[in-house]
Amino acid sequence: MKVRKILALTVIAGLLAGSLCGCAGQTASQRRTIGSITDAADNGGETTSSPTLQLTIASNQTSQDNPYHFGLETFKEVAEELSGGSIQVTCSDGSISEDEGELISLLDNGEVQMVVCSPGNMSSAGVSEVNMLSLLYLFNGFSHWETAMDGEFGSAMSDVILEKTSNKYRIMGYWSAGVRDYYGKLPVTAPEDVQGLTIRTQTSGVVFDYWNSLGAVPVNVGWGDLYDVLNRGEVDSAENDYTNLMLKEHHTTPNGKYICETHHDYTTRLFIMNGDFYDGLTSEQKNWIETASLAATLQERSVTYEMMDSSKAQCIEEGAVVTNYEDMDITAFKTPALAIQDNYADENGLRDYLDMIRRAQ
Repeated sequence: MKVRKILALTVIAGLLAGSLCGCAGQTASQRRTIGSITDAADNGGETTSSPTLQLTIASNQTSQDNPYHFGLETFKEVAEELSGGSIQVTCSDGSISEDEGELISLLDNGEVQMVVCSPGNMSSAGVSEVNMLSLLYLFNGFSHWETAMDGEFGSAMSDVILEKTSNKYRIMGYWSAGVRDYYGKLPVTAPEDVQGLTIRTQTSGVVFDYWNSLGAVPVNVGWGDLYDVLNRGEVDSAENDYTNLMLKEHHTTPNGKYICETHHDYTTRLFIMNGDFYDGLTSEQKNWIETASLAATLQERSVTYEMMDSSKAQCIEEGAVVTNYEDMDITAFKTPALAIQDNYADENGLRDYLDMIRRAQ
C-alpha cells in the first residue's frame, strides 16, 4: 500500500482548509490552528529565537503500517518544519511500551509528552463521561463520527477531560482505529446467528451487555494471545477492525475466517498531551504544536480510511470470506444497541451527551 505523506506546508494548508466539516463546524482551537499555518508559511517557516524543545510522542502499536505511525510521523514533520527546527520530535511506535497504561504513566511523569490512547484510560482517571464512546452503534458512519467528534460533543468531551483530570490531560486530536466487525468460525447475518458463540470482547460494561443480549458469550483473551486461541479453536469468534485483525493474521485461522461487516463500533482514540507541559509552552510553541496535531489527526484518519479497503482486500486474497454490510440485517443488530444507549445515558446522567451525538447525524 502506498500512503501519501504530507511534506509541504502548501499541501498541509490545503488539507486543513477543507477538512473537519468546514470552519463553521470547527472549534475555536481548530480555527486558530488553521490560521497558524498561514502565518508560518508567510514567515517562510522561520522562527523567533525560541529555545529548542524536545518532544517524545508515542503509541502502543509496533507496526509501521499502522495508521498511528503515519499520524505521529506527520506531527514530527509539521512541528519541526513550522518551528524551523526549534522543536525536535522523537516518535515511538511501541518501542517504549505496548501497554497503554504504561504510556499514560510515562505521560504523567514527563518521560513522554504526547500519547495515543483508548478512551478507557480517561475513565480510569475519573472521567466517566468517556464511557459514552464504548456504546455500540453510537455512530452511523465516519461522516457522523467526524461531525460529532469535531463539533459540539468532541469539544464538550475535551473540556470535561481537562477539568476532571485537573489539567493533566489535554486532547490534541481525535483519532480512529477503524470500524469494528465480527469475525469467527461461522458467518452471521442476523443476531440469532451469534447465539451460543463465544466471542473475544470486553467482559464487562456496555459492550458485554450488548453481546450478551444477543445470546453470545463474551470471553476475555489477551490481544497478543488471540491468534493462537482462534487457531486452536478455543474461542469461536472475535471483533475488531480490518487493519488490526489483518496485521495479526487472525483471518488466516479457522475461527477467524468469516468476517461479517456488523460495523458496530466506529472507534475513537485520543491524541493527548500532558496539560501542565502544554501550559508551560510559549504562545508560538502552542501554535506550532496545535497545527502539527491537527495535521497529524487528518493524516491518521486518512490512512485509517484508506487501509480499511486495502486490508479488506488483503484478507479476501488470503482466504477470508466476507459478508458485506449491505447483506447484513443491520437494523436487527442495531435495535438492542439503541436501547442500551438510552438506558446507559439515563442511568448515568449523560442524556445531554447522547443527544449531542444524535444531533450530529
